[in-house]
Amino acid sequence: MTDGFSEIEVVATNFNWRRSGGTTAVVQLVPEQAKTLKIAALGFDLPARVPRMRWRDVPKLFRRPAHRPFRIFHCRRNNEMMAGLLLRDVLRAPLRLIFNSAGQRRHKPLTRWMLRRMDAVITTSERSGSFLDVPYTVVPHGTDFQQFYPARDPADDFSVAGLPGKYAVGCTGRIRHQKGTDLFVDAMLRLLPQYPDWTAIITGRTTSDNLGFERELRSKIAAAGLTQRILLLGDVDDIAIWYRRFTLFVAPSRQEGFGLTPLEAMASQTAVVASDAGSFPSMIRPGVNGAIVPAGDGEALTAAIEPYFRSPDLAKEHGRAALEFVHTNFSLAAEARGIRAVYDRLWAEGQGPLGLSRKERQTAAGNKLSVHPDEAQYQEEPC
Repeated sequence: MTDGFSEIEVVATNFNWRRSGGTTAVVQLVPEQAKTLKIAALGFDLPARVPRMRWRDVPKLFRRPAHRPFRIFHCRRNNEMMAGLLLRDVLRAPLRLIFNSAGQRRHKPLTRWMLRRMDAVITTSERSGSFLDVPYTVVPHGTDFQQFYPARDPADDFSVAGLPGKYAVGCTGRIRHQKGTDLFVDAMLRLLPQYPDWTAIITGRTTSDNLGFERELRSKIAAAGLTQRILLLGDVDDIAIWYRRFTLFVAPSRQEGFGLTPLEAMASQTAVVASDAGSFPSMIRPGVNGAIVPAGDGEALTAAIEPYFRSPDLAKEHGRAALEFVHTNFSLAAEARGIRAVYDRLWAEGQGPLGLSRKERQTAAGNKLSVHPDEAQYQEEPC
């Protein structure tokens, strides 16, 4: 993006070659933000619909934007914070730095050091914020309702896939232990022989370090004689259509940051069984739009899935409730508004935390700010 670069107010970074939750957040959110902001993404694996700047335009970051005292450099990874600190503090680019934190763990010393030097920190949940030693604002991720929506075309029906069964239960995400793919497979090995109308679909990439894990899963499936009913499809071109084909979605993660997949399924009018990892508890109302089980508990996962296998109508009822809930509480527009409020606060302050001494920053770190853009509508489940 060269013409009109002086108009760009915000740079959203994506310094990751592999598709991840952070990439998905940028890809979904930046086009929404672009409706009211001059924003461009900088990085890798960005589709054409995302407003972008080119790497050769980085030197232009040393000029002030046309209508703001500084640009905002919005980071989601450590390497992006490092780049921002180099640009702002060493090369003196007119930038303010924001970090979006979804992790739910105690950060390493280098990360904590960088976080203290951010001009603002946003977390996707109170649980994520509880691991921080700096002030933060809570803005949950939203869902792109233009991409994820209920079935409305013949191609959205599971029967079009040409696979066995009347109903599909899905599990998406990278194939690895952390995501609980093995827990899902084990539950299917126990349940599918009793429920011939159901087929299990697993989508997602397997990285080289997890190929052995995948081979073990395939071996277990083959030994049970269920290779036609538990299918590992790998990366699919359009995951959204599979959400619409699922009658039930399962998110069995042992560990999670925020976790977007249940929201995407719910926006597709699909009931969800999820672990209590990440922010999943804030998305599920047990007995209304799905079920929650302890992370890593395979027995509980199997028990929570079985009522939906036994009664597909229950899954459909909870899917309708899930659609209503996600539209009320997790819209992409609400996320964009919440983040915009943080941007506007920095612009209004003019100088922001750069004007504070290190001691003043550390003192401020004890004052946590927790704000949701639609606070009257959204209430997070206790974690």
